[in-house]
Amino acid sequence: MLQRILSTILLWVVAIATIYYLDAPGGVWLIALLACATQFEFYRMLKRTGLDPFDRLGLMVGAIVVLAPYYLENHFIQTTDVLAGAVVLFALRILGEREPHNRMETLAATLFGVLYVPFMLQFLVRTIVLYDDKSTGLMLGLWLVAVAKFCDVGALLAGLAFGRHKMAPNISPKKTWEGAIGGLIVSAGIGAWLVRLDRLGCFGGPYFPGDFTPLSAALMAMPIAAAAITSDLVESIIKRRAEVKDTGQLIPGIGGAFDLTDSLILAAPIGYLLFYFCLTPDGQ
Repeated sequence: MLQRILSTILLWVVAIATIYYLDAPGGVWLIALLACATQFEFYRMLKRTGLDPFDRLGLMVGAIVVLAPYYLENHFIQTTDVLAGAVVLFALRILGEREPHNRMETLAATLFGVLYVPFMLQFLVRTIVLYDDKSTGLMLGLWLVAVAKFCDVGALLAGLAFGRHKMAPNISPKKTWEGAIGGLIVSAGIGAWLVRLDRLGCFGGPYFPGDFTPLSAALMAMPIAAAAITSDLVESIIKRRAEVKDTGQLIPGIGGAFDLTDSLILAAPIGYLLFYFCLTPDGQ
């Protein structure tokens, strides 16, 4: 537990320092690095199940998918164009590689790796570019990550203290409904508290949009936290199928990159859509 706490603190320091000194590009490249590391571990787990994806080509496409919203979409190249090109590349490659009995599985596994990891995490990059003022987008991105990750903390503590009813015993035996409720409450509280601190000028702002109030932040945090819990359960399904406890040993006390980003994979698009539809661009 101590290792996990220390690693978590160090990761937050690295993330905040990267954004402070490198601004939006630093945040974008940090997301890209984590997405590539996660996708690498994802493909490695798929290989443990007997699948054989085009991992290097998939990783290259994944990196482009994550970076596209920041670097390419202002130049008439959309993320959907990159994905369409990837489908063509993967389809052409299976014509001359792999065996007849696993070509379809190779195509499906490679595409799923691109869609499930980098495509979903690129919504964090989309959050950064959602506003003309990238500082607003960066703060919304940090808020989204904090809400999703503190849901894990709240669920763990509430589950240890009050957990009685198993949520999904065949998937993750230690998760309970009481823990999930605790995670939702902690996420709502963290979300509202961060917006309140921003309004008080504690971050040198305010940076958040004007219509992003503590109340709206708490309400928006709830579906993001629910998505984070679901995302964590999906990772548990994948790990059980691959017969691994942790996806790697990259981060002491936490595991691999996938163990770090798991809750963000479904939370990122949910958060982006909430920002897009519930906040106004001129709300600041």
